[in-house]
Amino acid sequence: MSSLKLIARAMAILMLCTVALQAAEPVSSPSPRAFYEWAATPPMGWNSWDAYGPTVTEAEVRANADYMAAHLKEYGWRNVVVDIRWYVTNPSAHGYNQTNPDYVLDEYGRLLPAVNRFPSAKDGRGFKPLADYIHSQGLKFGIHVMRGVPVAAVERETPILDSTATAADIYSKDMQCRWLRDMYTIVAGRPGAQEYYDSILRLYASWGVDYIKVDDLSHPYHASEIEMIRRAIDACGRPIVLSLSPGDTPIGDAEHVMTHANLWRISADFWDRWQDIEAQFALCSMWSPYVGPGHWPDADMLPLGRIGIRAERGDNRMTRLTHAEQITLMTLWAIFRSPLMFGGDLPSNDEFTLALLTNREVLSVNQHSTGNRQLFNRGGSIAWVASVPDSGDRYLALFNTNSAGPGGAVGEEISVPLDELGLTGSIGVQDLWQHETLGDCSGTFSARIPPHGGVWPPPGGFARGRGVPGGGLGAKNRAGSGCDGDFGRIPRASDARRHLARGPSHLGGWPAHGYPSNRRLLRPGSSLGLECRSKERAMECRSKERAIEHRGFAGRGELIQGR
Repeated sequence: MSSLKLIARAMAILMLCTVALQAAEPVSSPSPRAFYEWAATPPMGWNSWDAYGPTVTEAEVRANADYMAAHLKEYGWRNVVVDIRWYVTNPSAHGYNQTNPDYVLDEYGRLLPAVNRFPSAKDGRGFKPLADYIHSQGLKFGIHVMRGVPVAAVERETPILDSTATAADIYSKDMQCRWLRDMYTIVAGRPGAQEYYDSILRLYASWGVDYIKVDDLSHPYHASEIEMIRRAIDACGRPIVLSLSPGDTPIGDAEHVMTHANLWRISADFWDRWQDIEAQFALCSMWSPYVGPGHWPDADMLPLGRIGIRAERGDNRMTRLTHAEQITLMTLWAIFRSPLMFGGDLPSNDEFTLALLTNREVLSVNQHSTGNRQLFNRGGSIAWVASVPDSGDRYLALFNTNSAGPGGAVGEEISVPLDELGLTGSIGVQDLWQHETLGDCSGTFSARIPPHGGVWPPPGGFARGRGVPGGGLGAKNRAGSGCDGDFGRIPRASDARRHLARGPSHLGGWPAHGYPSNRRLLRPGSSLGLECRSKERAMECRSKERAIEHRGFAGRGELIQGR
């Protein structure tokens, strides 16, 4: 018997099934390049930007690396990336200090870490001691750099290593970055231009850098400087993953970017707002044909957990995304195979956030699925599909991106006939977020997905919902057969008491939109003493205090696997 696996019970659904897709084929794979091997799967890691903006310190980087090594490394999280302006001694939060920035450069016009923020960089050691520390934990080290040559180097006419030219010979004020004035454009073809990029990449290689995020490079798209950077990396003697920022990278340059970089941004900066998630659906669909080993369209960092501590914008806060929206985010990034760069302060993670980052089955979708693409978008009801390697199986993701109407959050029922997915017979269903077997399905897979910001059913009346208790996921056959039975137990009250003793409460003790836990927990919406039974292929639950329609808790973000 074939099977399906549900990944999330919030704003979307993702399942594995055997499909014959009727969708745009991916573009032809580019010829294999050596640098593709350095990012054969989407990079996973932490970046300091969302939490610390241009102000991060060595102590904060080490603390996040320590957390990653202790809690995330075994799940594939490896990269620790120091973002923008690590070379300024007097940065400011909530913007950039462009009034009197104090830059640190060497005699060849190459930027160096500010020792007052990165003490181990003293005596010209640069980032090597910090990189060595991170490497000692089995992790990889990355840095952010801006495109071009430092304005300060041009003003000082610093010599360029292995060249007779100076910084003043290779620059142009044309196309200078509009939002940060640290650098000038490097003019390709001028004597010393390639040599300058060669010199900085050799410096980074000597520090032990494994990953560089080069900013102000892909929007507008600077093809000549991208090519110089590519040549410099290939000649530096160390495998260094190349990430391009910001977006959106022009789709017309897709063939060029995928043959020069490992990852590139597809949007402007992504923050903790629903409209930002909603906008990513169209961009991910447009870029999905260009996803492949070693070349990854990047939907941007994950603004989850505690962010804005000293960020370029926003205040110190836990992410403003609801739990359902966070699951939607992780589900879309997983099925699209975006790089996963966590932006929050890792040591501040709550249990919900950690659970989002440590679900092996969901992460496997991101790391190992193939043929990822949108199947349809029907007025905000969206389906994505992907293949499972070395099998005839598929993942299917369903999303409801619509908002609640005046009557509340009834939601959208999204149906996919299983024969459109190449499936026949009885299909087993499993939940990959909860690691539960839910039951069997045939004919048509259907799920009612509440809208963005879905409300809870009112207390008092009794309500019924097909599918998973607390999850709102069901499948049916329009001829009458389909998914039925008990799709998973309601955990004992003692499970909930153990959880509540473990961690902080959220909105009266439970997250508002679900808890993607790797443990068996009492689910949101399931009060203690709730009694459940199967009735007419539905899970019916009653409580003396109140009745809850379980499907009312589901939102966006569901991920199902089946075969």
